[in-house]
Amino acid sequence: MKALPLNQLYKACVLKDLPFKTTRQLDPLAEIVGQNRAQEAVRFALSMPHGGYNVYAVGRNGLGKRTMMLRYLEHHADEEHRIHDWCYVANFDDPRVPRMLRLPAGEGANLKQDMEKLMSRLVKMIPQTFDSDNFLERAEQLKNEYGKKQEDELEKVANQAKRKKVSLTLTTPGGYRLVAMNGDEPHTAETFAQLTEAQRDKFEDDINKLEKKLRQAVRKIADWEQEYAEKQQALNQETLESISGHQIDELTARYESLPDVVAYLEAVRKDLAENLDIFLDDNEEQAAIAYASLDKKMPRRYLVNLLVHQKTDEVPLVVEDNPTYHNLFGYVENVTFKGTVFTDYSLIRPGSLHRANGGYLLMDAIKVLEQPFVWDGLKRALRGKSIMINSLERELTLSGTISLEPEAIPLDVKIVLFGDRETWMLLQEYDPEFAELFRVTADFENEMRRTPESQVLYAKFIASLVHEKSLLHCDRKAVARIIEYSSRTAEHQARLSLHAADIANLLRESDYWARQSGARLIHADHVEQALTSARYRSSRIRDQFYDAIRDGSTLVTTQGRRTGQVNALSVLSTGGFEFGLSNRVTATCYYGDGDVMDIERDVKLGGNIHSKGVMILSAWLSSRFARKDPMHLSASLTFEQNYGEVDGDSASVAELCALVSALSDIPVRQDLAITGSMNQFGEIQPIGGANEKVEGFFETCVIKGLTGTQGVIIPATNVQNLMLDSRVVNAVREGQFHIYSVNTVEEAIELLLGKPAGRADRKGNYPRGTVFATIAKRLADMREHERQEHEAHSGAAKDSTIH
Repeated sequence: MKALPLNQLYKACVLKDLPFKTTRQLDPLAEIVGQNRAQEAVRFALSMPHGGYNVYAVGRNGLGKRTMMLRYLEHHADEEHRIHDWCYVANFDDPRVPRMLRLPAGEGANLKQDMEKLMSRLVKMIPQTFDSDNFLERAEQLKNEYGKKQEDELEKVANQAKRKKVSLTLTTPGGYRLVAMNGDEPHTAETFAQLTEAQRDKFEDDINKLEKKLRQAVRKIADWEQEYAEKQQALNQETLESISGHQIDELTARYESLPDVVAYLEAVRKDLAENLDIFLDDNEEQAAIAYASLDKKMPRRYLVNLLVHQKTDEVPLVVEDNPTYHNLFGYVENVTFKGTVFTDYSLIRPGSLHRANGGYLLMDAIKVLEQPFVWDGLKRALRGKSIMINSLERELTLSGTISLEPEAIPLDVKIVLFGDRETWMLLQEYDPEFAELFRVTADFENEMRRTPESQVLYAKFIASLVHEKSLLHCDRKAVARIIEYSSRTAEHQARLSLHAADIANLLRESDYWARQSGARLIHADHVEQALTSARYRSSRIRDQFYDAIRDGSTLVTTQGRRTGQVNALSVLSTGGFEFGLSNRVTATCYYGDGDVMDIERDVKLGGNIHSKGVMILSAWLSSRFARKDPMHLSASLTFEQNYGEVDGDSASVAELCALVSALSDIPVRQDLAITGSMNQFGEIQPIGGANEKVEGFFETCVIKGLTGTQGVIIPATNVQNLMLDSRVVNAVREGQFHIYSVNTVEEAIELLLGKPAGRADRKGNYPRGTVFATIAKRLADMREHERQEHEAHSGAAKDSTIH
């Protein structure tokens, strides 16, 4: 069997397929590279006008889902979306329920400024006007008129009382008393008792009549007082109207297209007259509360709380990195003033849903699910299409303080959640509302096909990263090297990795080395230096394993032949860095009932998949050598010097070859290592980590000494995954190392044992000189020996019986 040619070990990027000199000549991508399926899902979700078409973006971390989604939305956001400013203003009828105002984008800030200008004028002009001589004269005139009427009416009653020798006196404010007089002095109890009964009766009768007249007079005074208050209010309103009326009229005309704003301005006009004391009293409380809440010093009753201000006409695009309950739904702040907790509508603060209203809100699914009450609140908002600002303390019933219940704001937003597939499947399984609210799944690819056209597209993707990160541009050879690295990351010659984080990190580190050397462009050697540096930083554990091979602590044989001993290959991962190692697999056989004992499984170091692989090779052995008669050879398998758990079936072909060697007593080549799994028909199946495994055995051979015959056997289906390190490729070019591919276990046995495995004829016999013929003969001899022993034992038993 021939080793693989060089062109199958590494697929280089042909420079003529890249029609540019540097990435400076390429336009950055506005699209999502290689994500046509996800892009179509997003396009569909954004264009659907109905509710529930929110997006769950599925893909592993590092694919650049958020970056790609932001880039797509920035270029393809629906410009027909109507965006608004959102304000809260006082509800003069019910202060606990602040009113919500919806205004066109930009108008909210204008209204806030207009109201602040109006209030700043009124704060100055109202005290001045109400303290002016003109107003004070008119107010004094009204007061004097009322006082004159009151005095005249009371004087009339007092004169009538005086004629009847009764005195009318003022007791308390608003209270009057009629007293019988004894000359110029009021009667005492003694003097009144000395009067005749007729005199006393006359006094009582006169006082009763006077009381009726007094009550009538008091009622008139009360009516006049009410009339005076109305006239005073009218005067105040007239004076106030002369100050503020034309200004409010101007605002009403300016916002006439917004009925809610006009209604609010009219409510302000009405409320101003009823709350003049706000402007007339020098109230330090307002200033203190304004200072505590970081607001301007002005009447808080007429502030406009601009909750959301859209500065441009662009559709809102909000990324919420910390989706707590308050950050998402907004909250009401409190101010402590003189030991009292105070709040009002001006202290309502917006959340991400408010800012994203009319546009798009992007969040991480796991972060949303981790926060208490957020997931239920988000579903409630999406179902009801409105945002309610509820205090979390009220949700938890921890606070007994007075709280506000602001009017709900209509919600029109598309939610994009980023998450992995496991979270998506859990939500599908356990939350029946999830599928109704997130009807669109954007499934992001991990890889894309590698063609000349896609390589150019990938180069534009690299150019996009260069622009975004403000890095040095790459020349064509550097782009080619990055594309080759991408194929290596994808573990496929015809694929390119879409793991944007890896490529971005490589570009950043290449940029660093380029700047260190004073270059103006990133060249291929800078990319290579970045890869070498990253590998060196992460390879401490790998080098410790190699040191153990170098000093003989780990027993590895890379020359000669050994019976029942095969070099298998495994991959170890240490925090994102993977490397290959050779592992010695050994097999021994002995007289028994044909069982294969897996030592790893029996001592509970073997995983389920590894145990499955051993069972499959046991079944294959039985199908070859125990079709009609039982096998009288049992065997045991183990990974030597392994003290941790073993899982995976990629060593099952190596284990089979070790067993075949032990059963046939034919030694195995130690200069070859093998990897691959098998099925019950003896077909070799692909495995993962092919590049790392080949490179791991190559490093082992370099440590032990290259002989020129060493190599690795891999499944034929893994040839397309080879993107080997340049050191391995160069060693193959120089004939110092070899890579073989096999399709069946028979081919692997022939390579490792140096003899044909053998194919059975119709009678089940194998050709002479083959490995399987040797095993079959050994088993047949054992069966014959057992038969003879059985007959001899039966004969001896029969003779004993006759005797």
